[in-house]
Amino acid sequence: MRTPRTLPRVLSPAEVDALLGALRTRRDRAMVLAMLLGGLRRCEVLGLRLCDVNVGERRVHITCGKGGRERIVPVSSRFFEALGEYLELERPAGAVTEACFVVLKGPRRGLALSAAGLDEVLDGARARAGLSRCTCHQLRHTCLTRLREQGMALEAVQAQAGHASIESTRIYLHLANDWLAREYLAAAEAIEAQLDPLAGDLAS
Repeated sequence: MRTPRTLPRVLSPAEVDALLGALRTRRDRAMVLAMLLGGLRRCEVLGLRLCDVNVGERRVHITCGKGGRERIVPVSSRFFEALGEYLELERPAGAVTEACFVVLKGPRRGLALSAAGLDEVLDGARARAGLSRCTCHQLRHTCLTRLREQGMALEAVQAQAGHASIESTRIYLHLANDWLAREYLAAAEAIEAQLDPLAGDLAS
C-alpha cells in the first residue's frame, strides 16, 4: 500500500499579500513571484541566468531542473515587471556573474545568491508578515495548486512543474477535486437555503 504524500499547505490570497508586502527589495519580490506565479523550484530560481529570460515572450528557460531536465515555461507579466525593476535599479552594475539574482550588499555584493541567502530572505519576510510557516516549496506548491484549480490540464501542470512523470502531478488532481467539493458544498448550501421556504409551502 502506498503511503500518502505529505504536502505543504497552500497559502491563502491574504497570506500571499502579507508575504509580498513584507519583502524589502525588488530582487526578493521577483524571486518570490518566480515561485508563486511560475512554479519554479528554489534551485531553478537561483540557477536563472540573464540569458535564460525571454522578456518578449514572457518565458524563462530552466536549464538546471530536477534530474538535469531542461524546460521553457511561461511566467506571469507581474514577475517580469518585478525582474525588470530589480535589474534596472538594484542589481550591481559591476556584477560579473551571469546569475540573475545576486547579493546586493556586503562583502559578497555582486556574487550569485546562495540557497541559504534565499532561505534567509524568505524567513525574514515570513516573520514580518506574521506567517507561521512559508517555504520555497510551499510557494511552488501554491502556484501549481491554483493553476489546477483554475482548470489547467494536468499534462500542462506537469510541463510547467517539470515533473518527469505524470504520477508526480496527480496529487494536484486530487487537490482540485477537494476544491471542487468545497465549492459545490458552499453553492449547495445556498441553494438549499432558498428551497427551505418552498418545502414549508409544500408541507402546508
